This record gives sequence, structure tokens and C-alpha cells, in this order.
Amino acid sequence: MKTKLIFFAALIVSISAFSQKKWTLKECVDYALENNITIKQNKFNIDIAESDVKSAKGNKLPSVNGSTGGNLRFGSGFNPITNDRVSTTNFGGSIGVNAGITVFNGYRVLNTYNQAKLGVEGSKLDLEVIENDIALRIVNTYLNALFAKENLLVATTQAEISQKQIDRAKAQFDAGTIPKGDLLNVQSTAANDTQNVVSQENALNLALLNISQMLQVPFEGFDVAKIEVDSPSAAMLYSTSEEVYQKALSNRPEIKRAQLNIESADLSIEIAKSAYKPSITASASVGSNFNYNLDLPTGFSNTGFFDQLDETLGYGLGFNVSIPIFNGFKTDANVERNKISKLITETRLESEKLRLQQTIEQAFQDAKAAAKAFEAAEISLAAQTEAFKNAQESYNYGAMTLFDFDQVRNRLVNAEGAMIRAKYNYVFTTKVLKFYYGENILQD
Repeated sequence: MKTKLIFFAALIVSISAFSQKKWTLKECVDYALENNITIKQNKFNIDIAESDVKSAKGNKLPSVNGSTGGNLRFGSGFNPITNDRVSTTNFGGSIGVNAGITVFNGYRVLNTYNQAKLGVEGSKLDLEVIENDIALRIVNTYLNALFAKENLLVATTQAEISQKQIDRAKAQFDAGTIPKGDLLNVQSTAANDTQNVVSQENALNLALLNISQMLQVPFEGFDVAKIEVDSPSAAMLYSTSEEVYQKALSNRPEIKRAQLNIESADLSIEIAKSAYKPSITASASVGSNFNYNLDLPTGFSNTGFFDQLDETLGYGLGFNVSIPIFNGFKTDANVERNKISKLITETRLESEKLRLQQTIEQAFQDAKAAAKAFEAAEISLAAQTEAFKNAQESYNYGAMTLFDFDQVRNRLVNAEGAMIRAKYNYVFTTKVLKFYYGENILQD
């Protein structure tokens, strides 16, 4: 009775867990891409890069500054009437506006601006890499949850069969057709099956907890929807791994990022070379002065403020040419460093391509093996299911011993487990191939 209570309690818990809202794979991935903290943090890098573009663009424009100042002077001065030296107090100052612009500096400003724009593209590609990684992890975790669900379903079915066997064994024992040892063996098997239900329930809860934590949503009531899996085709999705690799070269953000880094390295070389060339700047200014004598005799007054500004108004234009002659080979060294950096960047692109090719080759072989394993598992499960039906009839008619029946049932359980593993391994490996080919992996 205690064993039955444990079994039905586990069954009720599992049924209630499946009654909640079920998240689809697409919903999970979309939610993660929208709300994941890591993604949000990396979006700020794009904002920073766009600020760098704004700053670099501003270097192409003239700089304009206004200035003003004042001073209070104490000391001896001349009386404007008697021309005698007297103690005076004067307050004066100036007002001006200055403008300057870089006319030419070896295209440094232009190349810096172009490099800043590449920085924005690079930050977006970095974000895409992170989003792809999170999406693939969500898919894997989602499939793990479905895997745990099916394991629980198999365990529950086996526990139900065991419960029925207990009732039959008791009837046989009461009738004296089987010894007590057979009854105890049936009860022991049922207890193990019930314990396995609880174990699989815990595994499912952990799988759902993992994906809910990845999504950063409450675990209470969280559940995922089933994915329909078709039987594997004898033909692969793609003819060769090279086909997938060539497609991936044109769509993978890691490759685009590495190529972008080479473009940026070229601009860094040109920026360094700009130090070889002369730079030309131009400037313009307008300014005026004012002064007040605070100790004028009675009857005398200072010229009005705006009149003083008008009388002292002045303009200025200027330019400056700086021609580099020798700076201790610093420019040469800087150019060489940037050329070496470009070589390093080129090798990183080749390394990224090699890593991608190896990953796709492995994924292609994994998918081929998974398809074959899935196909074999389907055949095996069909055979073991039929064998179990025959064994169950033979056992019910007394033509098969309990030991032999348990052997057949164990083979069925193993075939069901192998089928579940093969199915979800097939689903994941084929989605990985689609992922690298650039197809939508969120479709069933």
C-alpha cells in the first residue's frame, strides 16, 4: 500500500507539472535575446562605439570658443586733467571669439572617422556572436528538458505495469501457483520503478530550473512545449560539410568580425603614416577690450561700454603649417607596429576559419551518426515493443516465467531510453548544422 501511495503521489505531481503554461522554443529564445543581462550589457558597447563616431566626426568640424576676462588694477596713474601722477583704480577686460579648423593632417581625421564607424559594426557583430551563443545554449537546455520529460513518461509507464504485476502476482500467490519469492520480486521491481519515477521527476525539475534560470524567469509553474520530431531521412540535410562551411563563411559573425578587424588594421596603418605628412591648420578671431577708471575727478566719465567695444574691435586670420622632419624614428616604429598588428589580425582570421571548419566537420559527422542511431533505435524499439506484447501474453497464460518476463521488459525499457537519447541527439545535431548554415533553428 505504501508503494502505491508513493507511486500515485509522484504521478499526481508529474501531471500537475504538465498542466502549466508551456513555453515554445521560439518564445524561450526570443525572451532570452530581449531580456538577458549579458546581452543588455553588450548593447551598451554599441552605444559607446556610436559615441566614438560622433566624436571622430566632430574632428572634421571647426572648433569655436568664446572668451572673456577682467582685471582690477590698483596703483599710480595719470590724472587726465593735470597729467599729474596720482593713485588710481582701473577695471578692464576683453571679449573675444576664436575659431580653428584642421585643413589637412595626412587624412588622419578621415581615417579615424572611418575606423570609428567600423567600431560600431564590430560591436554589433560581437553582440550577434553572444546572441547566437545564448540561442544555441537555450536550444540545448530546452531539448534536455524534453529529454527529461520523455524519460519521466517512460518511467511512469513502467511503474504502472509494475503495479499491475503486483495485483496479478498476489492473485497467483493466493492461489498457490507461485512461491512467495516471486511475489516479493514483483514488489521489489515495482518499488524500484516507483523510485525511478521520483528520480526522473527530480531530473525534469532540474532541467526546467536550468532553462528558467537561463531565461531569468520564476521557476514556479514554468514548463516547455513538446517538439514534434520526424523520422530521420536517409539523406543528410546537406551533401557535405564543405557546403555548410562555405555558407558559414558568408554569414557567421565571428568571421565577419575578424575580417572587419583587418580593415580596421589597414586604417590604423594609414593613421600612423599620417605623421609623415605636413599638417595645416587655420584660425580666425574677433575681439575687443574695455577699461574703466574708477577714480576719475568729478565732471569726467568713462566712455560707454559698447562704445569701447566698438572702438577697440579687431579681427584676425592665421594659418599654421607643421612639416615633420625628424622625430627619432618614432613614426617609423609606430607604422611598423601597426603593420605587424595587421599580420596578427590576418592570422586570427585564418585561425577563426580553421576553427569554424573543424567545428562544422565535427557537427556534420555527429549529425550523420545521430541520424543512423535514431533510425536504428526506432527499429529496435519497434521490435522490443512487439516482443514485450508477446511476452506479456505468454506470462499472463503462464507460459513464461517472471524472470524471463522481466528480462524482456528490461530490454524494452533500455530500447525506450536509447530511442529518447537518439531522438534528441538527432534533433540537436541537426539544429547545430542549420545554425552554421544560417537557417532558422527555432522551427520544429
